[in-house]
Amino acid sequence: MTATVQTFELGDFALDGGVRLPAAKLAYVTYGTLNAARDNVIVFPTWYVGTHADVEWLIGDGKPVDSARYFVIVPQMFGNGLSSSPSNTPAPYDRARFPAITIQDNVRAQHRLVTEKFGITRIQLVIGGSMGAFQAYQWGLAYPDLVERIAPCCGAARVSRHCYVFLEGPRSALLADPAYAGGDYTSPPVAGLKALGRVWAGWALSQEFYRDELYKRMGFDDVESFLVNFWEAFWLRCDANDLLSQLNTWQTADISKTHGYDGDLKKALGAIKAKAIMSPGAKDMYFPPEDMAWEVAQMPNAELRPIPGPWGHFSEVGIDPACNEFLGNSVRMLLAR
Repeated sequence: MTATVQTFELGDFALDGGVRLPAAKLAYVTYGTLNAARDNVIVFPTWYVGTHADVEWLIGDGKPVDSARYFVIVPQMFGNGLSSSPSNTPAPYDRARFPAITIQDNVRAQHRLVTEKFGITRIQLVIGGSMGAFQAYQWGLAYPDLVERIAPCCGAARVSRHCYVFLEGPRSALLADPAYAGGDYTSPPVAGLKALGRVWAGWALSQEFYRDELYKRMGFDDVESFLVNFWEAFWLRCDANDLLSQLNTWQTADISKTHGYDGDLKKALGAIKAKAIMSPGAKDMYFPPEDMAWEVAQMPNAELRPIPGPWGHFSEVGIDPACNEFLGNSVRMLLAR
């Protein structure tokens, strides 16, 4: 599948933190064809360091997010290097000076894209994994008359204290590298990026994954090879300031910060009237299924369908065929309602 990255110009975009980000831009890709009624739409926001390429496994003709039937929009999250990010924004908001971005900022920009660019009248589904799940919840809360269904996967409506603490590990590992230089590095902070990767490796996948040596199914002979050639190699491709910007968005994610809810998460969840299937990973240590079960209990039209297996937070990234089939079936069930 090939998709062309396009850019929606937001102009001087007002952020929740009080800054107006000059000449802000929202990158996006589309799949399928918008119908005449402009209501056959699925919105699929990206996750931490993710782009459209990371969710394409679920999109296509006859796939669960069926581009033969639906017009699929994948907006890229601020900070991912395609939309406005520390790595592509000029002074005075370049690098570590890039302003704080909230989940609400992301969704407000995406709403402008779908309404101003495409004139969309109805969104059949907002689906997102991990940080994309935060955005799916926010879409359901902020635009109840536009969004018919939401499918948060391996995520939450508010970052938990435990998840916040986990994120302090990779953040601190990166900042501890002197080469980071307060964000004004001239070459990547390699030691910090490698350390960040090793911290992440212990959280993204379950104890059972390592006990059963499932990294061998991913092509790695042993743990050290997995750490070096998968985890370190992945993060070395990333921009450190972009990573920290998105990580801050993650650590502050909370749909109850939306105007009118005053931090009351139960009230915010209760206001989401969209039909929902919630898909936590059964062994996810970032977003354990019991947290999402509590959220489901506060929502009027939600069902919990945990993705079984040992893949932890990787239950929704397209690696394991059994996880893929289970999640795909959940998406089809929801779209049929």
